[in-house]
This record gives sequence, C-alpha cells and structure tokens, in this order.
Amino acid sequence: MYEPIRTKSVHTMAAGHDSFPHRSREEELDIQLAGHLSALLAVTDELRQLSPGPELDGAAEALAEQVTRLRGGHPPVRSAVAAAIHEPHIAGLHQRAHALAGRALVVAASRADTAAAILAAQRMEHHAGAGHLVSA
Repeated sequence: MYEPIRTKSVHTMAAGHDSFPHRSREEELDIQLAGHLSALLAVTDELRQLSPGPELDGAAEALAEQVTRLRGGHPPVRSAVAAAIHEPHIAGLHQRAHALAGRALVVAASRADTAAAILAAQRMEHHAGAGHLVSA
C-alpha cells in the first residue's frame, strides 16, 4: 500500500559530516578573540587620531601584535580616518573600548591566553580611567 522511500534519508546524509571543515573549540576562541581585539584596535586607532599620545600608540601596537598572532601571521586592517573632535564622542569611544576589552578578557580567560588577558585587562583599566576623566 505504501511506496518505498527511494531517496536517502536526511539523517544518513548528516552522518557523512566529513564533507565540510570543522573547527576545534580553540580555533573558534582564537577567531572570537581576534575579532574582539580587532574591534578594540579600531577604537584605539580612532582615539589615537582624536587625542594622540604614546600610551595609546603602544597599546595599538600591542593589540596589532596579538591580532596578528591569533590570525596566523595576518596583520589587522588599520584605519586612519578620524571623526569630528568633541568630548562626548571621546567619552563614548572610551566606554566602547572598555566594553570591547571586557569581552576580549572573557574570551582570553576562557582560552587560557595569558598575554591577551593581561593586555585586555590593561586596556580595560586605561579606558575606565580615561572615560571617567573625560566625562567629569
């Protein structure tokens, strides 16, 4: 009464999962951490344009080194575009940088990447203090 199924089941097709690449948990965390640090680098570069200083220059270089390491030697794309200079914008950038550094710290701790965790914690501390000083 019923016609037999002539096609393969979707469940048997899923069993042959070797046809697409898989990443390990460590690789996924590397990608996530590199993304957070790249975003932090972009905000740091923007802050460097608005209020240059040796501390931000050093931080940008350290962030670029970590991103390059996490991406297997591929350096991050850097931007030299600066927005209009005004204090509320700078305070907002410091808040955004603080949040990004916090996200990077969480992923670095999960990944047990001491160098990235220390860098992220330092950036959080700097941006917490700088954001407080700018908005006061």
